[in-house]
Amino acid sequence: MPDIRIHRDHQLGLAKARKVAWQWAEEVEKRFDMECTVLEGETSDTVEFTRPGVSGQLIVAADHFELEAKLGFLLGAFSKTIEREIEGNLDALLAASGKAPAKKAAAKKSAKK
Repeated sequence: MPDIRIHRDHQLGLAKARKVAWQWAEEVEKRFDMECTVLEGETSDTVEFTRPGVSGQLIVAADHFELEAKLGFLLGAFSKTIEREIEGNLDALLAASGKAPAKKAAAKKSAKK
């Protein structure tokens, strides 16, 4: 189960959502030294991201984004801060695309076992 889960509905369509996702990937590569890989599909894309202590994926669909991230032990203590940063970044990119999120779903942190 992911430590961070963020869902954002949008009305961009797949082509514009891809552009937002690519911008997001470029920003996290530069800002957080992430390694991102984009896997394109017919109806959705997946942006896989990783760096020491973090791994996850961003599902890009025509009508929503779904981000799941697993944090390592050391970064787990900062999960709320990281979550807010990701939300703010994704929301800013959506707003800049001209289509603010249609519905802002609450991010959820999984319970640790």
